[in-house]
Amino acid sequence: MTYAELQESLRTLGLGQRCSLREIKARHRELVKRHHPDTGNAGDNETIQRINAAYKTVLDYVTEYRFSFAEAEFYDQNPDERLRQQFMDTPLWGKR
Repeated sequence: MTYAELQESLRTLGLGQRCSLREIKARHRELVKRHHPDTGNAGDNETIQRINAAYKTVLDYVTEYRFSFAEAEFYDQNPDERLRQQFMDTPLWGKR
């Protein structure tokens, strides 16, 4: 998979640059329901195939992503905790 393929898949699914696995799955279900011919809509097979291919590409990327459990990454993802850690011993904000 290339970065361009990943970006095209995100556009097909209508997803932004940041989203959770739950949002990816919900968006896929929503699009399949909207375009599926059994729902009475004039959905075509090519659209469903494109949506499913985009979903597979995004899921492949997500499952192969290596998560970092390093302390610096934790604080990047949780800035409030970084502030608490920095200032918890100061009399104004933390312990007295």
